[in-house]
Amino acid sequence: MTASGSTHPVFSFELFPPKTAEGMDKLKDEVARLQTLGPRYFSCTYGAGGSTRERTFETVTWLRQQGIETAPHLACIGSDAAEIRGIVTHYLEQGITRLVALRGDLPSGMGHTGNGTFRYANELVAFLRKEFGDHLHLEVAAYPEFHPQAPSAAADLANFKRKVEAGADAAITQYFYNPDGYFALVEECERLGLDLPIVPGIMPITNYTQLARFSDACGAEIPRWIRRRLEGFGDDRAAIRAFGHEVVLDLCDRLLAGGAPGLHFYTMNQATPTMRLWQDLRLPVPA
Repeated sequence: MTASGSTHPVFSFELFPPKTAEGMDKLKDEVARLQTLGPRYFSCTYGAGGSTRERTFETVTWLRQQGIETAPHLACIGSDAAEIRGIVTHYLEQGITRLVALRGDLPSGMGHTGNGTFRYANELVAFLRKEFGDHLHLEVAAYPEFHPQAPSAAADLANFKRKVEAGADAAITQYFYNPDGYFALVEECERLGLDLPIVPGIMPITNYTQLARFSDACGAEIPRWIRRRLEGFGDDRAAIRAFGHEVVLDLCDRLLAGGAPGLHFYTMNQATPTMRLWQDLRLPVPA
């Protein structure tokens, strides 16, 4: 069951580590609100090296101290095996067994591998399986509209197949606004015999300028009709949020109706847009 994988949909939220103490205080408030919805877990993004990565560790540690199931992102590019082994061992000591295994972006100025052991996410997944066996639940990335650095759709699908065969348990997609792309990916994976849940990544629309910048950087397509409507609102933020909410609400409805195994919300550390979607989708809330 590549599309559904389970009769019980899994809903999860992604955070990024704040850069300041004030940002961390705000994040704690937002997490408290999101936690009332009863998500399966929170994921936390990861920076390669330096203070960015340390902020990831601090955020993950705080989440675990609250008793929240946490899935840290783990990017392998620029890291060696000993470094990755140490990070994962530390996470396991915290009771963390779910990881989002990624290649990550090369730090500026580094060569093809960033002087690390790993070049691609499938190599990281294979290493983690060899080192830690079935003690880890490994999520990997999937791209309904193809990775921006993939030379072709076929090459992108082959890369995903390698990650699955290396030992991935499930996948989370890059965000998208065309559900047909997601369902086409699921069908292709089923054709190849790849049997794992592929959870759609959902990005609420609240700020068109920011969304356009993100989308241009990561290769996520904003359909032309959505772009034109958003551009037409100009600086009317309330209209952008209202229209964006309806677009994403309809997307989520269609995905769940089509058998998606859950939804992974890119919250951007803001609770309100995701909470509105949750409410209007009539998703379950703990008593």
